[in-house]
Amino acid sequence: MSDAAQTGDRAETGGLQVDPALRAFVADELLPRVGLAPEWFWSTLAGLHTQFAPRAARLLARRDELQARLDAWHREHGAPAGDAVDGYAEFLTEIGYLLPPEEPRISVTGVDREIAEVAGPQLVVPATVPRYALNAANARWGSLFDALYGTDVLPLDHELARGYDERRGAQVIAEADRLLDAYFPLEGASHSDVTRYRLDGGALAAVTGDGTVGLVDAGQLVGYRGDPGAPEAVLLCRHGLHVEVTVDAGHRVGRGHHAHVADVVLESAVTTIVDLEDSVATVDGPDKVGAYRSWLGLMTGELEAIFPKGGETVTRTVNGDRTYTGVDGSEVVLPGRSLLLVRNVGHHMRLDAVRTADGEPLLEECLDILVSTIAAVHDLRGLGRFSNTRTGSLYVVKPKMHGPDEVGLSVDLFAAVEQALELPPTTVKIGIMDEERRTSINLEACIARAAERVIFVNTGFLDRTGDEIHSTFEAGPVVRKDDEKSATWLRAYEDRNVDVALRAGFAGQAQVGKGMWAQPAGMRAMLDTKGAQPKAGASTAWVPSPTAATLHALHYLETDVKAVQAELAERPLTDRSKLLVVPVLPDGGAGLTDDEKRHELETNAQSILGYVVRWVGLGIGCSTVPDLEGVGLMEDRATLRISSQEIANWLHHGLVDEARVRETFARMALLVDEQNAREPGYQPMGKDLENSPSFQAALELVFAGRQEPNGYTERALTHWRQAAKTGAGAGA
Repeated sequence: MSDAAQTGDRAETGGLQVDPALRAFVADELLPRVGLAPEWFWSTLAGLHTQFAPRAARLLARRDELQARLDAWHREHGAPAGDAVDGYAEFLTEIGYLLPPEEPRISVTGVDREIAEVAGPQLVVPATVPRYALNAANARWGSLFDALYGTDVLPLDHELARGYDERRGAQVIAEADRLLDAYFPLEGASHSDVTRYRLDGGALAAVTGDGTVGLVDAGQLVGYRGDPGAPEAVLLCRHGLHVEVTVDAGHRVGRGHHAHVADVVLESAVTTIVDLEDSVATVDGPDKVGAYRSWLGLMTGELEAIFPKGGETVTRTVNGDRTYTGVDGSEVVLPGRSLLLVRNVGHHMRLDAVRTADGEPLLEECLDILVSTIAAVHDLRGLGRFSNTRTGSLYVVKPKMHGPDEVGLSVDLFAAVEQALELPPTTVKIGIMDEERRTSINLEACIARAAERVIFVNTGFLDRTGDEIHSTFEAGPVVRKDDEKSATWLRAYEDRNVDVALRAGFAGQAQVGKGMWAQPAGMRAMLDTKGAQPKAGASTAWVPSPTAATLHALHYLETDVKAVQAELAERPLTDRSKLLVVPVLPDGGAGLTDDEKRHELETNAQSILGYVVRWVGLGIGCSTVPDLEGVGLMEDRATLRISSQEIANWLHHGLVDEARVRETFARMALLVDEQNAREPGYQPMGKDLENSPSFQAALELVFAGRQEPNGYTERALTHWRQAAKTGAGAGA
């Protein structure tokens, strides 16, 4: 490798101009243990770019071409309604937007049971924060007692005592007993009656004041830890999820528990997506290195986070496996960590930190997949402390794909990386994010293009809504954001995603996923509502925290997703014409009051600013952002996309004007400054709006939203984040 030719702070490496931080990471951290040379890496990366960048460019041009045709049609016809939907479908078919239906059957092999067989919660975590990445990886197991004690799931009618509050503890114990009765019932007794658990002849014996009873379903007992006569833990299983009843008479909770149970530990985040995309702010080489380093550390098992907590310095590492004695005396070993997937960027992303010899920014997904796969080789070859996959697979989630040709690009890119690394074909599996309109209405064809690799499809309300608004921008002013949740297209989208996946054979082979719960503190509401997702056939759904994963696991203990999927597979396929019902306001929005417009504008402006000021000013790609009422909502680029597209749409159709938008953003900037006043390193916008990169980024997202391809936010965010990092300000 020659470093002779320099371009600024980049060095020419394998024909590419490479940021020094990236170059050092690849040479010193990524490659040494897998026996690959830096020269090979950079020349391979250059070859991938040469092979796939022109194809990606053609597909992006096709997006623009189709969007122009949609815009022209909607300007002439408005929003199709009633019988007009048929004519709209004919038009979409004529231009190649709507493709003939297919009947795919997936035939994917080597899929870990966490994806193929076990229904349970899924976390998504930014790769840029090692502490959070470790929390998510270790969230495979979570304390039910802690989740009930520290959230709003149970009512609290008194101020908690310092340390351990016994009244609150009694509430938690009673609720845990109720849940154990519901999911692991005893013969003729309640778990609240038990004074002691033990094993007797390979069966659970629960001692009560009236005698000893066993489980109604003896097969729910998997094993134990310690002395069978006085076990330290009893391991149970329902619907493929494990539950450990931990016994410790010396523990502060166990001392006061009627059976000396110190905790009930649930198998919680069965899978976790380590995110290199929507929840991160990676705009240069050092940013990408931070994200890649976390993924590599998780694959080797050596990731470590050191941070202050409670006046002490805490070191967090990857959890080991959990070992029990089975009912037949054999050893039972269960993973101590989530099965990890990694989300790469989409086809539209270019990375300035690596350029071709003629100065062209790299097709970023080429770097993502090459680094992701080489990092995973440490796991595939058993070079790490612990295993992730037990079947020899890497799971890569691909976002922002529009239709089957774009899925085909991802599949071919994965195959090229496998060939370069001499990995068996289909080692790299694909998760298809069903978050773009042209993917939703052609989902069968998208699955067909990845039939040997696909292990995941999911729905995502926010990105999908953002693309719905942008795709039909000229049809009229869109309905308010909250009203999208009851729109005809959205209900059909959620149902049809499941219908298509089940008909394609996902049951027992791949995940059918659903989207995020956005209120990290609203766990009571989550318990009351998110249970509908397993009942709708979802084998996984996204949650915002390890605690939420533990509570959401209760829904999968309650619902037999396999049985639900078997039943749903027999229902009629949801009519895809319902996806074509455009969500516009009746009468062009004439029925909206001024107060309704004001509230909607303020809600979206505050949401945009609350997210952007952290992304641009602090480099935080995902965080809990308080809304107008101070309720914390989990925000990432998907939430930003829908909010900015809605305001841009209303502006375009005259429901609001530019002056009103600017005035609203200026007022909301002051509120957001107040909400973030205690955030370390925060730079207030209100002191100088004209020279605030964050404020100018927010305005650009709205005022350029009509022209921004697909309504994506990455270009504006990246530009203004780079300006903020260099101190260039709004004049950049």
